[in-house]
Amino acid sequence: MSSNGKRAQGAAPGDEGKRAILGNTIQPLLDIGIFHCDNCQANVTDSVRISCNECPEFDLCTTCFSRGIELGSHRNDHPYRVVTRHRFPIFTETWSADEELLLIDGLRQFGMGNWKDAADHVGTKTKEECEQHYNEVYVGSSNWPLPDMDRQFDVKFARAPGDRKNGVAPSNKSMTLSSQPSNHEIVGYMPGRLEFETEYENEAEQVIKDMVIADDDSPEEVELKQIVLRIYNNKLDRRLQRKRFIFERGLLEYRKHQTIEKKRTKDERDLFARIKVFARMQTREDYDALATGLLNENALRQRIAQLQEWRRNGVTTLEDGAQFEVERSQRPSRRASTLRDSAQLLDRLQKIVATRSAREPEPLKTMVRKPTAPNPLDIEHADGVEMLAASERDICARLRIFPRPYL
Repeated sequence: MSSNGKRAQGAAPGDEGKRAILGNTIQPLLDIGIFHCDNCQANVTDSVRISCNECPEFDLCTTCFSRGIELGSHRNDHPYRVVTRHRFPIFTETWSADEELLLIDGLRQFGMGNWKDAADHVGTKTKEECEQHYNEVYVGSSNWPLPDMDRQFDVKFARAPGDRKNGVAPSNKSMTLSSQPSNHEIVGYMPGRLEFETEYENEAEQVIKDMVIADDDSPEEVELKQIVLRIYNNKLDRRLQRKRFIFERGLLEYRKHQTIEKKRTKDERDLFARIKVFARMQTREDYDALATGLLNENALRQRIAQLQEWRRNGVTTLEDGAQFEVERSQRPSRRASTLRDSAQLLDRLQKIVATRSAREPEPLKTMVRKPTAPNPLDIEHADGVEMLAASERDICARLRIFPRPYL
C-alpha cells in the first residue's frame, strides 16, 4: 500500500494519530464527582439530579425541584437538565459508560501511555486495568479506530472484578507529589524542597541573619545572643512540628479532603469545624475515634428527640412516624395556600362591597338617631384565627363572625 493510502490493518498508530483517535472516539458527556442537593444537602451522586443551565454548579434533588425551591440567584423557571449516572456497560461487562468516558478523557488530558494519571482520573481502575482495557477494546478492535459499538449485555450495571468494595480501586499508600501549579496555588507547597512558600514564623530568620559572636564580646552580650539563638531554635522546632502534622494527616491532598467534605451534611461540617482544635493534641486514630463518637452521639440525640416528638403527638409506630414527617413537611405549603386563598376571597368581597355601594343611591339625610354599633367580637383565641390576615381578623371582629364560619 502506498504511503498516502489508508493504514494497513493491525499497524500501530503514531502519537499524532493516537491523539486524533482519542479526540474523535468518545467525548465526555458529563462531569463525574460527588454531588449534593444545594438545598437539603442530600447526596444525589448515584441518583437522578436536576442541574440548572443558568446557575453554575447548582443541583437539586427531585424532591426539592418538585417544590420549586429558589436559592440565591436561582429561580424555578430557569432552564434545567436531568442528569443520571451512566453505570451500564457498553463495551465490556466490567467497565461502565462513565468509566469509558473518563478513560478517554484522561488519556486526552495526560497523554497517551500515561496510564497512572489516567487511572487516577478514572478513580475506580488501576493503571494495569486501564492499559489492558484500552489495548483490548480500542487498539485490538476489528473496527479500529472505533471499538465494537454493537455489543449487547444482559447485565444492567457494570461490575468490577475481584474483591473490590463498591467498585473503588485500592489507593496508593505512598503518593509522590510533584511541583505542579495546583500545589503552589492552594498551599504554596514546594515538594522538591519540602518547604512552604510562607513558613510558620516566617520572619524568624530576620532576627539572627546579621548576628555575629565576636571574640571581643562581653559575657553578657554572648549570653544575650545565645538566648536569641535558643528562641530561634524553638521556633524551628514548632515549624517542624506543624510540617510533620500536615504530612502525617495528609492535609496536602486537598482534593481528597474537599470530596470528603462535600459528602458531609451541614451539621457534620459544623461539628468537625469545632473539634479541629483537638487534632494537634491527639494521634490520628484517636482523633478519628473522637469524631466518629461525636457524630454517633449527635445522630442518637437527633433520633431520640424525633421519637420524643412523635410520642408527644400520639405517634406510636415507625410507619405512622414516617407519615407524620411527610405531613409536617407539607404543612407550610398548605398553610401558605390557605392564606393565599383567604387573601383572594377578601379581595373579592371588597370589590363586591365597592360595587354595591356605587350602585345604591345616597339616602336622604334625616335626623334619625344612629343605633349604637355592637361591641367587636373577641376572636384572638378562636379556632382558625391563625389562618386569617390582619384585615380579615378586623372584619370578623366588627361583623362578629368566628374565623371558621368566615373561612
